Amino acid sequence: MRHRITRACMANICLAMMLFAAGAVFASGSASPGPLEANPRLIGDWQGEWTSGESKLTSAPVAQVIALGGWKYQINILPAFDMRCPPIAVIEGEEKNGKIRIDDDGWKGTISANGFKASQGDKLSFEMTRVTRLSPTLGAKPPKGAIVLYDGSGFDQWNSSGPGKPVSWKQLDGGAMENVPKKGSLVTKKKFSDMKLHLEFRLPLLPEARGQGRGNSGVYIMTSYELQILDSYGLPGLYNDCGAIYKQSAPYVNMCAPPLQWQTYDVTFYAAKFDKKGNKTANARITVLHNGRVFVQKDHPIPTPTGAAAKRPEPQQPSPILLQDHGNPVQYRNIWLIELD
Repeated sequence: MRHRITRACMANICLAMMLFAAGAVFASGSASPGPLEANPRLIGDWQGEWTSGESKLTSAPVAQVIALGGWKYQINILPAFDMRCPPIAVIEGEEKNGKIRIDDDGWKGTISANGFKASQGDKLSFEMTRVTRLSPTLGAKPPKGAIVLYDGSGFDQWNSSGPGKPVSWKQLDGGAMENVPKKGSLVTKKKFSDMKLHLEFRLPLLPEARGQGRGNSGVYIMTSYELQILDSYGLPGLYNDCGAIYKQSAPYVNMCAPPLQWQTYDVTFYAAKFDKKGNKTANARITVLHNGRVFVQKDHPIPTPTGAAAKRPEPQQPSPILLQDHGNPVQYRNIWLIELD
């Protein structure tokens, strides 16, 4: 859907930071399976100034540039980052010789390493630069008493999800680990119930993929409740996108960062409660802070197990955490938790 620019939809936003690698699906670890047909240096977040005639508007325009494969890109012009708000405009461009050229729906412009310039006829124009917006909780250190599940030193806290099988995931430089697609998930050796959990993840750049094939993984708390991980950067943020309680609750705001950027989940979870006869007296509840700025779930009830666990009985005792292998290479690091009384 096309949206014309309105001043009412514009808003001021805060600057933060983002980090990109270049040239392969991952900068380290996985190599590209073939030509990416996308330039990692051009995708991501942009911010700048509107110009209307000779006067500059007070609000700051922002944009998300999303790789579609085939050297094509979608550009969302937004009133602000970190909000659930319809785009001001959705336009497309194509890259040639390191520059995205835009000529769509009355918009003309270019995106290159030198900046993003575009205009819609003689109505409005803008200039933007790319911005890096890292999570404030990235690299958070485990507090005293925390259980460190992964710090880059090995898999002592983990088993393969396949009974009797060795851990197939690989360790990477920089203290990260990455799944080997279709070789199995990871489960913690220890079982947990109520908790505060911190983890960091990084999604591959797969411009040709769509939907659930675009960097899919998930964090299964108590092996039953899936907090979805997916490259849904620039999408509306549905109930099966990043930050969702899989197919139960869409993220309140789509906080998914661009692929290749490290992201954070800070989770508070309370397990479902049962009486002595096994009757449930309270649903599980979850709060999720995605990328350190916005709660995408806030004390949200989870009435039943989700996804692949939906057909299993709801756990009444502490259970492991599972990191899902869903066929795409996804990286994790800095995982720790605090058990709650």
